[in-house]
Amino acid sequence: MASTAHALHILVKHKELAEDIIKQLKKGAKFPVLAKKHSTCPSGKKGGDLGEFKRGQMVTQFDKVAFSGEILEPHLVKTKFGWHVVKVLYRT
Repeated sequence: MASTAHALHILVKHKELAEDIIKQLKKGAKFPVLAKKHSTCPSGKKGGDLGEFKRGQMVTQFDKVAFSGEILEPHLVKTKFGWHVVKVLYRT
């Protein structure tokens, strides 16, 4: 079982925008470009890169996707902060 993950994310207020971002990613758009354009999280300036983090460090819904969702696929996650588009790069 992985104890750390490295992920990118884009945080937005509306589900519709998050779903549109996922569609753009599936058509080949670059995650860092979309993160810089749309994310309301400070990590957006770094292309959405959250770096490596430990299990339990993120809110429950985010943690669940980070440690069990498909790697390199965009996932839609709702938390108290808003809607996240999450892409897990790897787990260790």
